[in-house]
Parts: sequence; structure tokens; C-alpha cells
Amino acid sequence: MAERSFKKEVEHLRIGAGETFRGEGILAITKALLENGVGYVGGYQGSPISHLMDVLADATPLLQELGVRFEASASEATAAASLAASVHYPIRGAVTFKSTVGTNVASDALANLASGGVRGGALVIVGEDYGEGSSIMQERSHGFAMKSQIWLLDPRPNLPAIVKSVGDGFRLSEASNAPVMLQIRIRACHLLGEFEARDNQRPAMTVRDALEQPKRDLDRIVLPPASFLHEQEKVAQRLPAARAFIRSEGLNEQFGNPDHRCGIILQGGMYNGVIRALQRLGLADIHGETEIPLYVLNVVYPLVDEELLEFAANKDALLVVEEGHPDYIEQNIRSILHKAGATAQLFGKGQDLFPEAGELTAPVMLQAIGEFLRKQAADLLPARARAPNTPPILRPAALEENVPARPPGFCVGCPERPIFAATKLVEQELGPHHIASDIGCHLFSINAPFNLGATTMGYGLGPASASALNDRSAGKRSISFLGDGGFWHNGLTSSIGNAVYNQDDGVIVIVDNFYSAATGGQDILSSRADNQHRTTHNPIAKAVAGVGVQWIRQIDRTYDVTRMRDTLHEALTTDIAGPKVIIAASECMLNRQRREKPIKRQAEVEGKRLLRSRFGVDEDICTGDHACIRLSGCPSLTLKPLADPLRDDPVASIDNNCVGCGTCGEVADAAVLCPSFYQADLVQNPTRYDRLRAGWRGRVIGALQHLRARRRLQFDPEAAT
Repeated sequence: MAERSFKKEVEHLRIGAGETFRGEGILAITKALLENGVGYVGGYQGSPISHLMDVLADATPLLQELGVRFEASASEATAAASLAASVHYPIRGAVTFKSTVGTNVASDALANLASGGVRGGALVIVGEDYGEGSSIMQERSHGFAMKSQIWLLDPRPNLPAIVKSVGDGFRLSEASNAPVMLQIRIRACHLLGEFEARDNQRPAMTVRDALEQPKRDLDRIVLPPASFLHEQEKVAQRLPAARAFIRSEGLNEQFGNPDHRCGIILQGGMYNGVIRALQRLGLADIHGETEIPLYVLNVVYPLVDEELLEFAANKDALLVVEEGHPDYIEQNIRSILHKAGATAQLFGKGQDLFPEAGELTAPVMLQAIGEFLRKQAADLLPARARAPNTPPILRPAALEENVPARPPGFCVGCPERPIFAATKLVEQELGPHHIASDIGCHLFSINAPFNLGATTMGYGLGPASASALNDRSAGKRSISFLGDGGFWHNGLTSSIGNAVYNQDDGVIVIVDNFYSAATGGQDILSSRADNQHRTTHNPIAKAVAGVGVQWIRQIDRTYDVTRMRDTLHEALTTDIAGPKVIIAASECMLNRQRREKPIKRQAEVEGKRLLRSRFGVDEDICTGDHACIRLSGCPSLTLKPLADPLRDDPVASIDNNCVGCGTCGEVADAAVLCPSFYQADLVQNPTRYDRLRAGWRGRVIGALQHLRARRRLQFDPEAAT
């Protein structure tokens, strides 16, 4: 069950020529694929490109009507390898995944694809997850494109430009017999806009056609001596063909007054930021019209020497706007200018302009471009901006000085929180252990209040990252975590299989929340949901046993903190050798709420009985110890001050965000903390029996309260006054 359904939006994909398409960037890319006769699409979900996979999944009926094969790939490597269908056949294929981690995973397949080359257009759509909105290490796709000779497109962030780049990418791939990478940045994936649609096109050759007419070209197979020829072919044939196509088709763009002596060379993805900075400086209007010459690189690799030199011919100074490190584009431009003997002075990173690394946010862009123009073209600037010793137009204080840190954490009711509460309880008894983390929601355990985990080395590689820390003569075992998504992506072989093969003695906890939850709630092999187009209901325990694990424990309710604690304790202390695997399974609470809320709303409308559990804290019993908060960390568990002058410390309190998972009470019970937690069952549309039972309970409780009051009067007559 994906985070968001696009079933309504995908109907808009059917519109044809003469109509206007309106929607998100993700939907626009899907429409562009269909308009350009794509034959097959694959990919793996991951921010910021997850929704593209969700759109494609919801558009499955339309894809089938057009004869397009769609596959939700097991990993990015699987997706990239599927582009082999374009090696021998003139079929247009596209795959999508998150970059750069996805590119890293897919690198083996992409390198082989780039070596042999393609006959049909092969497009790799990567969500360039770079900058302050990122969730990964800060790297770029550019270096990989250069290494493997994959042409890299970076279109201007507006829907017409993005849609055009999809078609340009296919044609460039076919013209040069090389795969093309199209990077879409975080903000571009979800921007809204419109473009003039075209009719959807059935692929000129379908996957079915290829199966019925198989072909084979020995020269395209990556095996010596062909692979030696591929290297020469990349440089002698494909690269010149790509540059000729880029130049003849005008894939790069120029704006502004070409005769001005200063100019800006920029990545296409930086266009909006540059225009906004020029607008703030009084040098561009709201429509992007500007006097400053702009050379927009919608293709950032390869650069076209002749095109660049023509732009630089009458320029005294050039500014390169390139986001991230290393400065691949700036180095390339310097080399081209130097070899040609060009006299234009080049500015970019350093030189008190752009930082060497980091995202080019609006303040950074404004400051750098403003400083460049104050030095090189002050006559163009308004008086307020060109005055000597003018302070920066915008110098915001550092975020950390004004905004409190808010690290990511588990959602309310998350079934993963009690797993780490149990781990903390075990460590209180057995002492600290080396804990290896993994990519996914469970990585939030590294933050407060759990503060667990020492490393994270890749998706599904948690146990692999602890493989060196295994010594049976040691008094402790390592603990490692991985999620169900990571398990099926890479963990079964690289982590579990490796542990079995090498007779590792550590404890492995597989967090099974029924979905690839961190990427948006997509179904995976072990999902419990029925899926019309995918195969689910494949238990992780069977797969683990299938590779040879002997010690396996399945826990189907992670909220049972006591059982989680005892199972972990057993795994850490048992005399049985080999890897110990605990499968901790409970449904992701976000997906559970998405699934159940519509059902409950309908039941309420129909007058059906509904039972909703809420938890609370009896403030008369709570001592204000707050250990429950330190071991749970639920966002709905907070503090409440008391009006009692004899009690200074605030007590624990549960707010209205509570979803009734019961973790706080379970933790308190498992840790033998206090009996202050209680459960209240709220009944909507009660039955006659519910009303009778509530009345009976009320009378019993009233009688007991009356009895207690009488006893108090017996021992303290003054209480009556």
C-alpha cells in the first residue's frame, strides 16, 4: 500500500495532442515516457523518485493497453540490468531510482551497459538526492557518468523542459548508441506546472516482438576482445556523435544579451535559482528576461567545446554555477578554454564566491552572483547593489543559531520503537554491545532516546557491517539490524548468507513492518497484503532458513516488549553457534492507519460499532520519574505540570495523537517502572450490551468511591469540611 495513490491522476495520462497537461513533475515524466514510445520501464523506489514508481504502478492498466512492460525491480541493479533489452533490439527502455545510492548499487550493470552500448534508447532517470533535503551521503551522479561514458542530462526545472528532456534523452541515446542519464532534483520532482501534451505512442517494437524475433550480436557482449574495442568506440564514435547531436539539436540553451562582456555558465537544474538571484539584483524580471548572458547546460556531460568557445568568445569574465563537489564542470571548462587559448577569466568555486561543497541555496546563489557582478559588471547593477563596500544583500544567520535541531524519529505508534526499548533493557542487564544499523526507519534508533547503533554501510548491509566484529572467544556478541526492504534488496545474500557461510556468531534482528516503509509503503515479497500485479506473502523466515540459518525466532507482535527483551536476551546468551536471527514483525503504523481509517469512517457513517483504545497516565500515581519517556520516546508521550504545590516535577502525559499501540505501558511494565498507565476503550455507536455494561460499571465504581469516602471520614472527620 503506497504512501499515496495516483489512480485519479493517472487518468490524466490519457489526454492527447492539443490538450494541456497539468500536474506534478513525476506525472509529467510518466506522460513524457508514454509520448515517446517507451517499450519497458523498471525501477526501485527511493526519495525523491519514489512517487514515479507509485505512478507507474497505478498506471499499469494504461501501460498494458499500450504494450508497455512495467516491473517494480528488486533493486537498482536489477533495474539497470533490465536495460539490456535495448542492447540488441530497437526498444526504448527507461529505469528509475534514487541517486547516488541507487547509482552505486546499479554500477556494475550500468558499466556493462555503457561498455557494450545500446541500439534502442536507454534512459536512466535518477532522483538527484543532493542538498539539505537529502537523506544520504552527499555525492553526485556526475562522476559516474564521466567514468562510464553515460551522457548526463540536467534539464531546467519546469515541466516543458523536463518533458522535452525525456524525448531528447531517448534520441541522444539512439544517435550515439550510448545510455543516457536524466537527473531530476528533489524540488523538480514535485513542482507543479503544465505543458502541451502529445498523443501517447505505442512502442515501435514491443518486448513481445523481441521475444518472437530474438537477435544476438557478439560485438555487443562485454567480453574480450570486444570489450577492448568498446573503450575505443566510446571515444572515437559515440562521444563525437553525442556532441554533434547536442549541438545540432540545440539541447543546451542561451538566454540574455550575447554581446555583454560577462556571462554565466550554469547547470540546467540551477536555472531557477540563478534567475531568482538576478531578479533580486534587479537584473531579471519575473518571466526570466535578463540582460546577463546565460549558457544553460541541459546536458552537463559531455560538454560541447565549439558551443562553449562561441559563448566565451567575446567575454572578459565567466561565472560557472555548479552545485556540489568535486567541480567537474568547472575543471572541464577550464581545460577547454586553456587548450583553445581563450582569454576569458573564469570564476566559480572558491575566490570568495561559491563554496567548494554544499547546496546552492537561494542566499548562497544571491551572494555569489551579486559579488561576481559587483566586480565584473557593476555598471549593470542598480545603485543600491553596486555601491562600494555594500554589505551582502542577504546574510541570514546560521540556521543552528535560530532553529533548534530536530533529528528524525519514529512515528506515533511505530512498531519499531518497542524493539529498541527492549534492546535498551537488555543492555541494562548485559552491558553495552556493538550495534550495527542499516538504512530504513530503524536507523532512527541512533537518535535519542535510544542512542543505539555505531555504523550504517548501505541498504541491507547492517549484518555485513558487523561481520568483522565476530569472535567466539569474546564475552559478547554483536547485534545488527536490517529492515524487510533491505533484506530483500541486498540483505539475504550479502548479510544473512554471508553470516551463515562464515559461521558468524552475532545476533541479527530483521525488522519486518510488511512494506518498504521508508520509501513510501510499497509492497515487497513478504508483504501481507494481496497485490493484483505482484507476488506477496513470502515469509522472511523461510528465506532465512533456506540459506542455512538454524537459530530463528519469529515475533509477530513487537509491541510485546517483554517478549522482545527475553528473546534478545536468549540470543545473546545461548550456547548455540552460528548467526541468531530474530524476525520482529508488526505492520507499519502509518500504512495501518491509511488502510484502516477509510474503513472506520465508513463504518461510523453506517452506524456500526467501533472500538478505539486510548492510553493515559494517572497523575495521582505517576511519580515524575520519566523513565517511560526515556525508554519509549513516542511523540505523543510528553510532560504535564501539576497544580499541586507539594509536587514540583511534571508528570508523564499522553496527548491526543495517541493511536493506542500500548508501547508506553508495555515499556513501563517490562522495565518494572510504575503502574500509572491505563487503557481506556472508547466505543462509538455502542450496542445495547455496551450501554448496559457501562451503566453497571458506573454503579460499581460509584459504590466503591462512596465506600472510600466513608472510610476517609471514619479516620479523618475534618475531611468533611
